[in-house]
Amino acid sequence: MRVEIWSDVICPWCYIGKRQFERALGGFEHRDQVEIAYRAFQLDPSYPAGRTEDVADMLSTKYGMTREQAVQMNQQMEERAAGVGLEYHLEGGQVGNTADAHRLVHLAGEQGVQDGVVEALYKAHFTDRRSVFDRDSLVEVAAEAGLDAAAARDVLASGKFTAEVEADQREAQRLGATGVPFFVLDRRYGVSGAQPAEAFAQALDRAWNDAR
Repeated sequence: MRVEIWSDVICPWCYIGKRQFERALGGFEHRDQVEIAYRAFQLDPSYPAGRTEDVADMLSTKYGMTREQAVQMNQQMEERAAGVGLEYHLEGGQVGNTADAHRLVHLAGEQGVQDGVVEALYKAHFTDRRSVFDRDSLVEVAAEAGLDAAAARDVLASGKFTAEVEADQREAQRLGATGVPFFVLDRRYGVSGAQPAEAFAQALDRAWNDAR
Protein backbone atom coordinates (compact mmCIF):
# COMPACT_ATOMS: atom_id res chain seq x y z
CA MET A 1 0.00 0.00 0.00
CA ARG A 2 1.24 3.47 -0.88
CA VAL A 3 0.62 6.43 1.40
CA GLU A 4 1.31 9.92 0.08
CA ILE A 5 1.68 12.72 2.60
CA TRP A 6 1.33 16.32 1.49
CA SER A 7 2.95 18.61 4.04
CA ASP A 8 5.13 21.68 4.57
CA VAL A 9 8.25 21.60 6.72
CA ILE A 10 7.18 24.77 8.57
CA CYS A 11 3.62 23.58 9.24
CA PRO A 12 3.33 22.81 12.98
CA TRP A 13 0.30 20.57 12.45
CA CYS A 14 2.21 18.54 9.86
CA TYR A 15 4.88 17.42 12.32
CA ILE A 16 2.17 16.48 14.83
CA GLY A 17 0.29 14.62 12.08
CA LYS A 18 3.45 12.77 11.09
CA ARG A 19 3.92 11.54 14.64
CA GLN A 20 0.29 10.49 14.99
CA PHE A 21 0.41 8.62 11.69
CA GLU A 22 3.62 6.87 12.76
CA ARG A 23 1.92 5.69 15.93
CA ALA A 24 -0.90 4.21 13.88
CA LEU A 25 1.50 2.63 11.40
CA GLY A 26 3.49 1.07 14.24
CA GLY A 27 0.43 -0.94 15.23
CA PHE A 28 -0.60 -1.81 11.68
CA GLU A 29 -0.26 -5.52 10.92
CA HIS A 30 0.96 -4.92 7.36
CA ARG A 31 3.28 -1.97 8.10
CA ASP A 32 6.21 -3.64 6.31
CA GLN A 33 4.20 -3.47 3.09
CA VAL A 34 3.43 0.25 3.33
CA GLU A 35 5.40 2.64 1.16
CA ILE A 36 5.39 6.29 2.23
CA ALA A 37 6.06 9.19 -0.12
CA TYR A 38 6.22 12.82 0.96
CA ARG A 39 4.76 15.35 -1.42
CA ALA A 40 5.33 19.10 -1.43
CA PHE A 41 2.79 21.63 -0.26
CA GLN A 42 3.87 25.21 0.39
CA LEU A 43 1.71 27.12 2.82
CA ASP A 44 2.69 30.30 0.98
CA PRO A 45 4.47 29.61 -2.33
CA SER A 46 4.44 33.33 -3.13
CA TYR A 47 6.72 34.12 -0.21
CA PRO A 48 9.91 35.76 -1.55
CA ALA A 49 12.92 33.45 -1.54
CA GLY A 50 15.65 34.59 0.80
CA ARG A 51 13.32 36.57 3.05
CA THR A 52 12.08 35.44 6.45
CA GLU A 53 9.61 36.83 8.94
CA ASP A 54 8.96 36.29 12.64
CA VAL A 55 6.23 33.67 12.99
CA ALA A 56 4.28 35.69 15.57
CA ASP A 57 4.31 38.72 13.29
CA MET A 58 3.08 36.58 10.41
CA LEU A 59 0.25 35.11 12.47
CA SER A 60 -0.73 38.56 13.71
CA THR A 61 -1.01 39.86 10.16
CA LYS A 62 -2.63 36.75 8.69
CA TYR A 63 -5.34 36.36 11.33
CA GLY A 64 -5.83 39.99 12.33
CA MET A 65 -4.82 39.47 15.94
CA THR A 66 -2.44 41.24 18.28
CA ARG A 67 1.12 40.02 18.56
CA GLU A 68 0.41 38.99 22.15
CA GLN A 69 -2.44 36.78 20.91
CA ALA A 70 -0.14 35.28 18.29
CA VAL A 71 2.46 34.49 20.97
CA GLN A 72 -0.26 32.83 23.03
CA MET A 73 -1.32 30.81 19.98
CA ASN A 74 2.27 29.58 19.63
CA GLN A 75 2.37 28.61 23.28
CA GLN A 76 -0.80 26.57 22.83
CA MET A 77 0.77 24.86 19.82
CA GLU A 78 3.83 23.99 21.91
CA GLU A 79 1.51 22.31 24.42
CA ARG A 80 -0.26 20.35 21.67
CA ALA A 81 3.08 19.17 20.32
CA ALA A 82 4.21 18.09 23.77
CA GLY A 83 1.06 15.97 23.95
CA VAL A 84 2.42 13.73 21.19
CA GLY A 85 6.01 13.75 22.45
CA LEU A 86 7.36 16.62 20.35
CA GLU A 87 9.34 19.57 21.65
CA TYR A 88 8.46 22.85 19.97
CA HIS A 89 10.26 26.15 20.59
CA LEU A 90 8.27 28.69 18.59
CA GLU A 91 9.30 31.92 20.27
CA GLY A 92 11.45 33.83 17.79
CA GLY A 93 10.79 31.26 15.06
CA GLN A 94 10.87 32.29 11.41
CA VAL A 95 8.75 31.57 8.36
CA GLY A 96 9.78 31.84 4.73
CA ASN A 97 9.78 30.16 1.35
CA THR A 98 10.20 26.37 1.59
CA ALA A 99 10.70 25.47 -2.08
CA ASP A 100 14.37 24.60 -1.54
CA ALA A 101 13.54 22.35 1.40
CA HIS A 102 10.94 20.52 -0.70
CA ARG A 103 13.42 20.07 -3.52
CA LEU A 104 15.78 18.35 -1.08
CA VAL A 105 12.93 16.13 0.10
CA HIS A 106 12.47 14.99 -3.51
CA LEU A 107 16.20 14.27 -3.76
CA ALA A 108 15.97 12.34 -0.50
CA GLY A 109 13.24 10.24 -2.08
CA GLU A 110 15.62 9.25 -4.85
CA GLN A 111 18.33 8.40 -2.32
CA GLY A 112 16.05 6.37 -0.04
CA VAL A 113 16.34 8.66 2.99
CA GLN A 114 13.19 10.71 2.59
CA ASP A 115 11.57 10.04 5.95
CA GLY A 116 14.80 10.80 7.80
CA VAL A 117 15.29 14.08 5.95
CA VAL A 118 11.69 15.18 6.54
CA GLU A 119 12.05 14.36 10.24
CA ALA A 120 15.34 16.27 10.42
CA LEU A 121 13.84 19.34 8.75
CA TYR A 122 10.91 19.37 11.17
CA LYS A 123 13.20 18.99 14.17
CA ALA A 124 15.55 21.67 12.90
CA HIS A 125 12.72 24.14 12.47
CA PHE A 126 10.47 23.44 15.43
CA THR A 127 12.84 22.10 18.09
CA ASP A 128 16.34 23.38 17.37
CA ARG A 129 15.38 26.69 15.70
CA ARG A 130 17.83 26.11 12.87
CA SER A 131 17.17 27.66 9.49
CA VAL A 132 15.36 25.63 6.85
CA PHE A 133 15.54 28.58 4.46
CA ASP A 134 19.29 29.19 4.16
CA ARG A 135 20.86 26.81 1.66
CA ASP A 136 24.00 26.09 3.68
CA SER A 137 21.88 25.24 6.70
CA LEU A 138 19.55 23.08 4.59
CA VAL A 139 22.47 21.05 3.25
CA GLU A 140 23.85 20.61 6.75
CA VAL A 141 20.55 19.44 8.23
CA ALA A 142 19.79 17.09 5.34
CA ALA A 143 23.32 15.63 5.33
CA GLU A 144 22.98 14.81 9.03
CA ALA A 145 19.94 12.74 8.08
CA GLY A 146 21.84 10.77 5.46
CA LEU A 147 21.45 12.84 2.29
CA ASP A 148 24.54 13.19 0.13
CA ALA A 149 25.77 16.72 0.80
CA ALA A 150 27.38 17.25 -2.60
CA ALA A 151 24.22 16.14 -4.38
CA ALA A 152 22.15 18.42 -2.15
CA ARG A 153 24.32 21.42 -3.01
CA ASP A 154 24.07 20.59 -6.71
CA VAL A 155 20.27 20.44 -6.53
CA LEU A 156 20.01 23.76 -4.67
CA ALA A 157 22.38 25.46 -7.10
CA SER A 158 20.21 24.31 -10.01
CA GLY A 159 16.51 24.24 -10.72
CA LYS A 160 16.29 20.49 -10.27
CA PHE A 161 13.02 19.22 -8.75
CA THR A 162 11.34 22.61 -9.11
CA ALA A 163 8.87 21.13 -11.58
CA GLU A 164 8.16 18.22 -9.24
CA VAL A 165 7.47 20.54 -6.31
CA GLU A 166 5.09 22.61 -8.43
CA ALA A 167 3.40 19.45 -9.72
CA ASP A 168 2.87 18.25 -6.14
CA GLN A 169 1.17 21.52 -5.31
CA ARG A 170 -1.14 21.25 -8.31
CA GLU A 171 -1.95 17.63 -7.53
CA ALA A 172 -2.92 18.56 -3.98
CA GLN A 173 -5.35 21.14 -5.37
CA ARG A 174 -6.75 18.59 -7.81
CA LEU A 175 -7.37 16.17 -4.95
CA GLY A 176 -9.17 18.87 -3.00
CA ALA A 177 -6.55 19.53 -0.33
CA THR A 178 -6.95 23.07 0.95
CA GLY A 179 -4.50 22.60 3.80
CA VAL A 180 -1.98 20.19 5.24
CA PRO A 181 -1.18 17.65 6.44
CA PHE A 182 -3.11 15.67 3.86
CA PHE A 183 -2.73 11.88 3.68
CA VAL A 184 -3.79 9.84 0.65
CA LEU A 185 -3.94 6.06 1.08
CA ASP A 186 -3.67 4.02 -2.11
CA ARG A 187 -5.46 6.83 -3.92
CA ARG A 188 -8.61 5.48 -2.25
CA TYR A 189 -8.97 7.51 0.90
CA GLY A 190 -7.90 10.95 1.99
CA VAL A 191 -7.32 11.95 5.59
CA SER A 192 -7.05 15.66 6.25
CA GLY A 193 -5.36 17.18 9.27
CA ALA A 194 -3.39 15.95 12.27
CA GLN A 195 -5.92 13.31 13.25
CA PRO A 196 -5.61 11.08 16.34
CA ALA A 197 -3.63 7.90 15.82
CA GLU A 198 -6.87 5.90 16.07
CA ALA A 199 -8.30 7.66 13.02
CA PHE A 200 -5.20 6.88 10.99
CA ALA A 201 -5.32 3.26 12.14
CA GLN A 202 -8.91 2.93 10.94
CA ALA A 203 -8.01 4.48 7.58
CA LEU A 204 -5.08 2.10 7.13
CA ASP A 205 -7.24 -0.92 7.88
CA ARG A 206 -10.02 0.23 5.56
CA ALA A 207 -7.70 1.04 2.65
CA TRP A 208 -5.88 -2.26 3.03
CA ASN A 209 -9.03 -4.36 3.22
CA ASP A 210 -10.78 -2.56 0.36
CA ALA A 211 -7.83 -3.10 -1.94
CA ARG A 212 -7.94 -6.81 -1.26
